[in-house]
Amino acid sequence: MKKKISPEPSARIDIDVVQKHPFFSDIEQSSLTKLLKDKSLDQLAKLGGVEGICTSLKTDHQCGINGDPEDIGFRHEVFGRNTYRKPPTKSIFHFVWEALKDPTILILLVCAALSLGFGMKENGPKEGWYDGGSIFVAVFLVISVSAISNFRQNRQFDKLSKVSSNIPVEVVRNGRRQEVSIFEIVVGDIICLKIGDQVPADGLFIDGHSLQVDESSMTGESDHVEIDGDKNPFLFSGTKVADGYAKMLVTSVGMNTFWGEMMSTISSDSDEQTPLQERLNRLTSSIGKIGLAIAFLVLVVLLVRYFTGNTENDDGIKEFNGSKTKVDDVINAVVGIIAAAVTIVVVAIPEGLPLAVTLTLAYSMKRMMSDQAMVRKLSACETMGSATTICTDKTGTLTMNQMKVTRFWQGKEPMEGRSYTMIASNVLELFHQGIGLNTTGGVYKLEFSGSPTEKAILSWAVLELNMDMEAVKRDCNILHVEAFNSEKKRSGVLLKKIDHADTYHVHWKGAAEMILAMCSHYYDSDDKMKELNDNERLRFDQIIQGMAASSLRCIAFAHKQVSEVKGQKRIQESGLSLLGLVGLKDPCRPGVKKAVEDCQYAGVSVKMITGDNVFTAKAIATECGILSPNQEATDGLVVEGVEFRNYTEDERMEKVEKIRVMARSSPFDKLLMVQCLKKKGHVVAVTGDGTNDAPALKEADIGLSMGIQGTEVAKESSDIVILDDNFASVVTVLRWGRCVYNNIQKFIQFQLTVNVAALTINFVAAVSAGEVPLTAVQLLWVNLIMDTLGALALATEKPTKELMEKRPVGRTEPLISNVMWRNLLAQALYQISVLLILQFRGESILGVDQKVNDTVIFNTFVLCQVFNEFNALLQVVMVEFLKKFADTERLNWGQWGLCIGIAAASWPIGWLVKFLPVPERPLFSYLTLKNLRGM
Repeated sequence: MKKKISPEPSARIDIDVVQKHPFFSDIEQSSLTKLLKDKSLDQLAKLGGVEGICTSLKTDHQCGINGDPEDIGFRHEVFGRNTYRKPPTKSIFHFVWEALKDPTILILLVCAALSLGFGMKENGPKEGWYDGGSIFVAVFLVISVSAISNFRQNRQFDKLSKVSSNIPVEVVRNGRRQEVSIFEIVVGDIICLKIGDQVPADGLFIDGHSLQVDESSMTGESDHVEIDGDKNPFLFSGTKVADGYAKMLVTSVGMNTFWGEMMSTISSDSDEQTPLQERLNRLTSSIGKIGLAIAFLVLVVLLVRYFTGNTENDDGIKEFNGSKTKVDDVINAVVGIIAAAVTIVVVAIPEGLPLAVTLTLAYSMKRMMSDQAMVRKLSACETMGSATTICTDKTGTLTMNQMKVTRFWQGKEPMEGRSYTMIASNVLELFHQGIGLNTTGGVYKLEFSGSPTEKAILSWAVLELNMDMEAVKRDCNILHVEAFNSEKKRSGVLLKKIDHADTYHVHWKGAAEMILAMCSHYYDSDDKMKELNDNERLRFDQIIQGMAASSLRCIAFAHKQVSEVKGQKRIQESGLSLLGLVGLKDPCRPGVKKAVEDCQYAGVSVKMITGDNVFTAKAIATECGILSPNQEATDGLVVEGVEFRNYTEDERMEKVEKIRVMARSSPFDKLLMVQCLKKKGHVVAVTGDGTNDAPALKEADIGLSMGIQGTEVAKESSDIVILDDNFASVVTVLRWGRCVYNNIQKFIQFQLTVNVAALTINFVAAVSAGEVPLTAVQLLWVNLIMDTLGALALATEKPTKELMEKRPVGRTEPLISNVMWRNLLAQALYQISVLLILQFRGESILGVDQKVNDTVIFNTFVLCQVFNEFNALLQVVMVEFLKKFADTERLNWGQWGLCIGIAAASWPIGWLVKFLPVPERPLFSYLTLKNLRGM
């Protein structure tokens, strides 16, 4: 055998079988792969059917594989691991190259090269490299920061991708049901599938009922495919279980599956543009166009001034004297003018915005992961901050999802304190059948598997009713199953006792009021069957409502003995006898009431959508704080799904905002509510864990699935996975979303103040005086330090309690609010006024030469932006120790004091302008320019 094994546990193993392995001498991987690919029933028969393949793979079709390390090792060696080949991770050099493609960077590099060449020619290598070299250094730093940031973000996406694809799968090994990672699945494993599961590998149907699979991801066909043991036993990895349940035998894993080659070419799109980033790009584009226009105007003005002899050098001598001027001097001057124009473009384009967004989102994603929220789609970080309504599931989100049977009624009498021995043997046997066979759960040595409801009922039946599940299975043959789903809210089974050839039994289990409606008789507490008349039915309704009002989920069991089943395609649903009722308690999660209150305080409406009946829904909603006790009877706050869907469209739109609780809802009802809320202008977040929640999760602005109980279909349809299934974590996501949005708005205000002030100063000075006070290197310094460190400072700012005191941003509020415009323009106008005074009168006012005056302008400009912040320290270093690099002069204490005093004045100005009222209507709503609307 020839094989190549990577030392990494998750790496793919390439297998090239040239001889049979002694442990699996009866079968080859190639024949198993071909069997599934061809869907060949003839080939399956030649291999001995499913049982024959089980034998060849050393698998017991009931107990699974042995599962010890040696067994697993052999299977890895022969059949490979359940992992896919992935494209290589992008290196840091890829992101450096991407950064180098920026047109502005390319222009700067050209100017830097020209400046370096002419500078060294004119002033010698020792002095002439300063201007060009400093631009090269600044550009290098900009590229480095951008590339490293994007590289780290890409690595973060890879990590999130690995976590999101690590799906838990239920397998049977050595007779025991257990959960293992999808990556640990091996050929020969027996997999237990239920509604909502993703098929983790290629395989064959062993047994099960009503199994239907969604193969749209593989074939593109939306119709569900029925899987059975006779006509179509073939199951493919990557498909989803749409209905029913089954056990399957794994025949191919990883790259040997039909899906493997296709999956290996798929990688997560780490270049995803969020809606906010798209708006920022439009904003950047608009400002860039303005900057280019101004830069071109400055270029023309400066060239005209130079070639008409209106400029002088440092010695007061005219720079251009026609043919007397050296060609090198003309070229140097033109290069300097072009560099000045380019610097205007540099400062005009707020390049720091994408970097700030990237840093903020990447940091927030990492922190949210530690706060039990895994972000699958980058846009969800920012969109969650705008959420106005949260439609939440009940079970597992508001409650613990730890069901326990706390009430049991047989007939009209509670059975608390009564032993199972008090129940007649024939009724007890029917309970054992109805619980042990009408279930997707399992029992292994007092270990219970299945959904929380199934586990609770099974543990109650085993521990309280003395049920032996294996004995029940041995005594009966299951003929037909109707699996539970969210629309029917019940499951049924048709079975036959082995020792009674002509006797068939129908068992139903599900939502109590629905099962009760199917019954015509009931067993009383003395185990006698009685007719269910109107009075008796009313009494049972009261029992069910009483349990529901105590926050119990009420489940009913019903039975009917039938003698004829030939030709029946459906299990009989009428004329049943009610066996009994159980009440399951699922306590509210600790802290959920406080979390709901936090949402409401933040202006976010919380709506509970549940499949439980209206009484249970009201009780839980009141306990969680969604309803207050005095609101329970208020009209319009609580509706049932059927009532909501039967409203006219106008009625729904009128009432949807008022609704707090929707009970007995179907997936369509949940979807309908989300659509209505979005039409009303709400930004809607939806939580869900089931396959039935997928349409609403996709439709919502932000879909939040549950990481523990959530199905793979739900997770795939969501934007964020709540890892602990806790509503309190949803509130944490909301807080982080607001923090992200708020941080980005702060940076935009900060960045645009810099841009507006610098652009105006350089433009006015260039047109009027023929020179720019802020040089290319200085503006690159501002761009690098202000953008990068400012972005880092804001990106790492944590959520505060004050964020939850503001009203939601919603769908229509502009990115740059009127308050931001007020603050931005006030600061920019102050800076422009002061700096232009210094530009034109600074030398006489301060009694300094032009070099020192330009340095004061630069220093004041920067300190205005970062006064009393950490990067002000960096500005001291820049002025005092890097004067050659930045073309600055050292300042004395008085000049430093003047710079700091002018910068400090921005504080009282900022405080005073907060008292200026601003209109509620966005400023740019008065304009019709398409690009400016995005601001």
